[in-house]
Amino acid sequence: MRDNPLFGLVWVLAPFSLLSFGGGPSIFAPLQHETVDVWRWITAREFIDLFAIARTAPGPGAMLSTLIGWKVAGWSGALVATLALFGPASLLCFFVARLYDKYRGHDWHTAVEAGLAPVAVGLIFAGAIAVLNLSGGRALTWIVALGAGAIMSLRPKLHPFIVLFAGAAIFVAMEFAGYSV
Repeated sequence: MRDNPLFGLVWVLAPFSLLSFGGGPSIFAPLQHETVDVWRWITAREFIDLFAIARTAPGPGAMLSTLIGWKVAGWSGALVATLALFGPASLLCFFVARLYDKYRGHDWHTAVEAGLAPVAVGLIFAGAIAVLNLSGGRALTWIVALGAGAIMSLRPKLHPFIVLFAGAAIFVAMEFAGYSV
């Protein structure tokens, strides 16, 4: 399997497809571990760069997997990675959705919803921390990240581009002021 990167991409990404409660950000931490530390397809710096591209490009943030596939095996890797990440979850959602509405309001249905919500939040936080750790972990990085999270939590209707550009402006200002960021 290590000889064929396409099989490796399926081996890594298909299980993540079924574990991505809360969307793409919930798998960023294990995706980073697998692609950087275990399989060594990309470096930590490349992961951060691909993460940044995926977050700024239109479409789901999980397109990070497509970029990783492209980096690993070109266009065929991008296609395989995308199908491996989105295919299994899409099929599962199709079949589960048919049952989900049928049993809405039952006690077990409510319990499942209540149980999955904190799991999704925890996975998203783990992904955010993994990306912050890869970014160098300097104090300014953590302060800006926590500030952005706080602002978006307190003002959820604020357009995220405002926060994104404010964060970028802080780093540009610090760089021009002579501080190493």
